[in-house]
Amino acid sequence: MLKYLILLIYILLMISIGIYSSRKILSSHDYMIAGNRGNVWQITGSLLATILGSTAILGSCDLAFYQGWAAAWLILAGAFGLLLLVFVAPLVKRQGRYTLPQLIEDHYGKEAKTIASLVIPIAWIGVIAAQIIGGAKVMNSFFGFSYEASVWGIGLLFIFYTAVGGQVSVIKTDLTQSFIIILGVMAIACYLFFKGQSNQGEMTRLGFPFNEAFHPMDLFVLFLTYSTTFLVGPDIYTRLYCANNEKVARKSVLISAIILIPFAFMITYLGVFAAHQFPGYDFSQGSSLISVMSFILPEWGIGILVAAILSAVMSSASTTLLTSSVIINNIIHKDLDTAKSIRHTKLILTGLGLLSILLSLRVTSIVQSLLIALTFFSGAFILPVLAGLLGFRNNKLQSNLAIVMGGLIALAGKIIGVSGHNKTGNLLILSAFIINGTLLFPGGRWLEKSNGLTQQTEKLFKIRIRAQKSKKNPGPNG
Repeated sequence: MLKYLILLIYILLMISIGIYSSRKILSSHDYMIAGNRGNVWQITGSLLATILGSTAILGSCDLAFYQGWAAAWLILAGAFGLLLLVFVAPLVKRQGRYTLPQLIEDHYGKEAKTIASLVIPIAWIGVIAAQIIGGAKVMNSFFGFSYEASVWGIGLLFIFYTAVGGQVSVIKTDLTQSFIIILGVMAIACYLFFKGQSNQGEMTRLGFPFNEAFHPMDLFVLFLTYSTTFLVGPDIYTRLYCANNEKVARKSVLISAIILIPFAFMITYLGVFAAHQFPGYDFSQGSSLISVMSFILPEWGIGILVAAILSAVMSSASTTLLTSSVIINNIIHKDLDTAKSIRHTKLILTGLGLLSILLSLRVTSIVQSLLIALTFFSGAFILPVLAGLLGFRNNKLQSNLAIVMGGLIALAGKIIGVSGHNKTGNLLILSAFIINGTLLFPGGRWLEKSNGLTQQTEKLFKIRIRAQKSKKNPGPNG
């Protein structure tokens, strides 16, 4: 009975937050980037809540069944990407507005922005689907609901919550959700460790950093296709755009990276423990973590675990869904600072959410869904965005060709790898980055820098600031 009460309270809480936050939205600036008012702890909490979605929680535990302690690399790779982002976070905050494609437009023109605005939301449907899959597996394993019904229930809940409350509700709840996630996992890991139900040193022969199921080449590809999406990522950059200033953005990224390192081993410990206790677990039944822990944890522990996972799913899904919707809306509306733009964002958000639900019904692997999407994105945009932030420019044809070819080749490599030809797939993914750089850099130029900004970008930045100061924020009615 207690578990159903927890679920009901959580659903009502999410709906209430969405409705309450909608009353705080006075402009599109509030709806899309929370008015640029985020402090260090709000942005840190939002970054962690965004990163620690169902992939980090459930995906890492499921990977531990096959990779042992090496499964920790999934979250450690994210922490590594954030550590690199520390150095460019001020540039991202300084040069950005609402979305990553707008930043790409400043560097490579409108055509590149259009490509990014079409490609990113398509790829990110897989990321959103990964969160729905995670939530559905919780509902299936813990409550016994069918997978299909769970997908629809979880999907519709966070679509409503995100559409109504926008970025205000996301920022408002992410800090609390990140505490629930981290403290919940920590409490359960400590309980299992000190309870001593098994010999900690004999739980698995698959050690860290590498073993027979995870090789150095696998780590290299993970860094290329996963770590880099923390260095250049639409959802991550949206968090930085919500920050009050550059110092807040940089400090928040650093704190988040430091917290992720011990968390990676804590969550992997839960997966290794589950694999040791139930080595023949049938993954078609749902989440290994929830199913296994249901037999081991006391009722309070199960409640904490469910709260942590649902928080992870909701926070990551809402951020990614809203980011993708704003990106698509910017194709329709050149000026996002209108009440009409907010209405269209909500409609697009609903459509993307429904597409993600349909994908979740066909693909049930959390990590597979996420990594396919991120591989496509990383092959296309990592090198162009980083080069642009640092002052590189090239002609539109070369830039666009590099983005398209890099993304398609990386996607092909990932699909080949998933189909069973891992070595061939990894080599193709590596070649995608090489081809991307080969097409992008020849004939380009590095602009002169002035106080950490290129002269052209600094000029654009000053013009933008003057425009923002002279333009009043539109109210709810435009």
